[in-house]
Order: sequence, then structure tokens, then C-alpha cells
Amino acid sequence: MAFPKHLLTDDEDLVLDLRPHWWFLAPAGALLGIVTLLGILALVQAWGSLIGWTLFVVWAGALGYFGIQYLLWNTTNFVVTSERVISRRGVISKEGIEIPLDRINTVFFNQSIFERMIGAGDLGIESAGEGGRQQFSDIRRPNLVQNEIYRQVEGLQDRRLHRLGQAASSGAARELSIPEQIEKLDQLRRQGVVTDEEFDQKKRELLDRM
Repeated sequence: MAFPKHLLTDDEDLVLDLRPHWWFLAPAGALLGIVTLLGILALVQAWGSLIGWTLFVVWAGALGYFGIQYLLWNTTNFVVTSERVISRRGVISKEGIEIPLDRINTVFFNQSIFERMIGAGDLGIESAGEGGRQQFSDIRRPNLVQNEIYRQVEGLQDRRLHRLGQAASSGAARELSIPEQIEKLDQLRRQGVVTDEEFDQKKRELLDRM
């Protein structure tokens, strides 16, 4: 199931929308395959007997378990946008987490030899705030996802600096005073267009010109 586009903001772009790696379904699929094979072999000899019906019930349970895992796989999204990282999962009840790109400090991944062969692995994100460190399993090609997150973080910083420069240039064109320019920058800070660090840096530059 694709990530709902209506959950994105007006100026937010969807970059990655990933399902868990197929390895997520491997245990349930292997169980269903083994039970099916044993059931076929046994039912040929014991159809209609207690053993045959028992195997049928076990097979039905394995099929139901695989179905539940598939629904969970299909309703799990790991999303990277131009502003945040989003993880959502759940069939009936939903759970999720959102990490703004400007709060991400470090992105790391871990792969065993086998996971490198099949293109799967775990991804970890360290961020500022209460969440601290988040771990995500069964990510497709986590090294490429790591690189893409870093690219989006840099892109977000570049866009904010560009807006900051435009705001300062606009203020200068209208011959605003330095206090007025600082007030305008503070408005952008409160709106979330620039961060506190960017505001403080530009404020110091303006005050040095007084």
C-alpha cells in the first residue's frame, strides 16, 4: 500500500516509499511451504483420517499466519521525504514515527554477509529530541537509503539558507533598518523557515553592521 500523498505538506516531495525487504516474509513463507509439502505427502496416504484432518488444520493455520504477515508487510511504509523520515505500520491499529530531517544527527546501517547478498539490513537514526535513537529492520539496500537521507538533509539546509538570503536581500531592497531585518528574521524563525542556529548567526552578522 503506497504512502498516502495527502499526508504530505504542500511543498514536501516524496523521495522514497519502501516496503520491508521480502526477507520479512521468509519465515512465514517457509513454514507454509513445509506444512504444505508434508500435508500433500501425508494426505495421499491418510485422507479422511484423524491425521489427515489434523494436517489440514495445521496447514490452514500456517496459511492464516502467512496472510497476516503479508498484510503487515503490505501496510508497512518506510518513507523519506524532502522534510522528514516516516515509519508507519499496522493493519487495524496503526503505529508510526516521524523524524524531521533537521533533527537527524547520524544515520547508520548494519548488514550481515547474508543480508548483503540479498540486499537487506537494519537502519538506525540518531536524532535530537526525546526519541534519541530509532532502529528499523528489514530495510531494502540500507546503504543507499542512508546516502539518500543525507542528501535530503543537505538539500533542506540549502533551501533554508537560500530563503534566509532572500529574506535578507528583500529587506535590504526595501531599506529596512537592522532592527526591522532582525524582526523579520525572527518571524521566519517562529514560522519554522529557519532554525534557531541560523537565526542567531544572521542576527550576529546584522548587529556587527550597526
